[in-house]
Amino acid sequence: MPNTTNKPLRYRQIHLDFHTSEHIPGIGADFDPDTFVSTLKAAHVDSITIFAKCHHGWSYYPTKVGKPHPRLARPDLLGDMVKALSAADIESPIYISVQWDELTAREHPEWRAMTASNQYHHDRPDDPSAGKQLSPAWHTLCLNHAGLRKYILDQAREVAQSYPTQGLFFDIILTPDCVCPACIERMQCEGLDPENPADRLKNDEAVNEQFRRETSEALFREFPNLRVFYNCGHIHKQGPKRFSTYSHLELESLPTGGWGYDHFPSSARYAATLGMDFLAHTGKFHTSWGEFGGFKHPDALEYECAQMIALGSKCLVGDQLHPNGAINPDTYASIAPAYRRVEKLEPFLHGAKQVSEIAILSAEHMNPKGARNHPSDDGAAQMLQELKRPFDVLDSSARFEEYRLLILPDEIPVDAALASRLKAYLASGGKIIASWHSGIGDDGAFAIDFGIERQPTPIAFKPSYVKAVKDLDLSMPETAFVFYDDAETVRPIGATVLAGIYPSYFNRSYKHFCSHQHAPDDTAADMLGAAVTEHGGIAYIAYPIFRLYRAIGQPLYKYVVRGLLDRLVPDPAMVTDLPSSGRATLTRQIGHNRHILHLLYGPPQIRGKDVRGDDGSRRVMEMIEDIPSIGPVNASVRLPAKPKRVFDAMTGEDLAWEAGADGAISITVPRLRIHSAVVFEGA
Repeated sequence: MPNTTNKPLRYRQIHLDFHTSEHIPGIGADFDPDTFVSTLKAAHVDSITIFAKCHHGWSYYPTKVGKPHPRLARPDLLGDMVKALSAADIESPIYISVQWDELTAREHPEWRAMTASNQYHHDRPDDPSAGKQLSPAWHTLCLNHAGLRKYILDQAREVAQSYPTQGLFFDIILTPDCVCPACIERMQCEGLDPENPADRLKNDEAVNEQFRRETSEALFREFPNLRVFYNCGHIHKQGPKRFSTYSHLELESLPTGGWGYDHFPSSARYAATLGMDFLAHTGKFHTSWGEFGGFKHPDALEYECAQMIALGSKCLVGDQLHPNGAINPDTYASIAPAYRRVEKLEPFLHGAKQVSEIAILSAEHMNPKGARNHPSDDGAAQMLQELKRPFDVLDSSARFEEYRLLILPDEIPVDAALASRLKAYLASGGKIIASWHSGIGDDGAFAIDFGIERQPTPIAFKPSYVKAVKDLDLSMPETAFVFYDDAETVRPIGATVLAGIYPSYFNRSYKHFCSHQHAPDDTAADMLGAAVTEHGGIAYIAYPIFRLYRAIGQPLYKYVVRGLLDRLVPDPAMVTDLPSSGRATLTRQIGHNRHILHLLYGPPQIRGKDVRGDDGSRRVMEMIEDIPSIGPVNASVRLPAKPKRVFDAMTGEDLAWEAGADGAISITVPRLRIHSAVVFEGA
């Protein structure tokens, strides 16, 4: 549907929020075009998303479709920005709020979403004033109303006709669990049950897809080179058809805003497989969107942007303009070091693709629910990042044959079609690691030959204990170690048992308990079942080890997986002695006949221990400050041929290298602070 001849996204972007109340005077009064542009230029910014209509529902230009902000000091603030940016060769995609629009919610209450849970999205139940005053919540609109969809499309057309913009950013396309009369009627007509949460989600998704399809078809027909993106806060792993109405992807992932530092890498490693240009959203805020007067440390921004480019993403930093329209110099002083680095490295980023030997078949894709990554996907991605094993995240439409090993994390059901594909993959030399309920067919038995047999009753003890052989991994303890989760009961019928499951004396209850947490392992008991097995290139772990690692972080769980990886896919493409909190990726620029090794070190710390979310929840905050230098850092890579030259991409200085007897190319980076990009030219 979109015109694929669109120019590539630029690398150094800003997303400029501007949600301004009608109760604040002098909107845009202090905007100065020259200061605005010079501040952006000094920060190495080459694109900035600016605003046509905000969450309050007001427009910032002389619109005939919507309503201009009643206290707008410059009649065409949007136009003034576009003109100044265009003259400076800074792109200016334009923002339109969709489902959060307070003005429209007041004027058309019949368009408001009615959630099945009867809860407001931004209600704050822990607020001492809760129940004593009205909630300051955004009122979500339901897109299952033709009048609302027409209103948004008409304004989008008006903006695209009036201003020479490169694209439109439609924000807030949600699945509000809507049971408004229009949605009830639609569900009944489609044979969906309004009392079934899964059916309500199907309805929400179908309503949103109708909006996206109508909007994109109309806009691409009239403006064929326009970029269009629809934001819902997360790129759901629903397959390439889900994004057929998009021109590109934008991965919203503010680490300090509740997403955490492990969300973006998993999303990026999925987005990279879809063949679309994409960029990442972080923020300049200490917390999240909408924070005035909050500043993220420049080291954090530099690390986050370095990680973006290492994963093949373009960069974007979120900001919010003061209602008076004056750009904040401190914000852009903190962004400048990150974008100076990105600008210097751009020649080594264009067209670079990840070198990935391992793929995670997404549990989110197979179990479509939740607003963010599936915990099993996150746990698997976290392990592989810490182990420095290059990987992608796939949906079921992808080609498995491109990878040496496929991980089925915890909850990957296998129907007949998928079983056939997996058998063909194994027959071609592929390897598999599956855990817990993964690999189980419709009949409750394993759908491929794991060399084990599933028993009808799961392990009765929680927690239970595992004893592993040293052949699994040298870090395995001699004695039993605890697993804090459910486990399948399986017995070997040909598989090699690398670890077994053992009971405690009893499950803790009021009837019998021991010590503070749980009873110890019963050292006289027999093995209850296999914990870890391997058979014909297929490994199985009886526990949901990936979600458990995300929840608990026990290194021994990661070492179980490391042992299986070393067993099934030896001689990896990349090895480094970076600490586990370091990150490494290997990319290839085929057109330039070179590889680039990205080494990153910027471990986040827990600094905020009681941060309140928009929904009233409490969370800890991961943040980065004053990243130290480390080194020397050693690394080796396996390349198609010996390089002609190896050098540091930032400085251009040559690096000594040597080829081992096994063909691996080894280098040493004497000093690493935040990020180093090593170029292997001619390989």
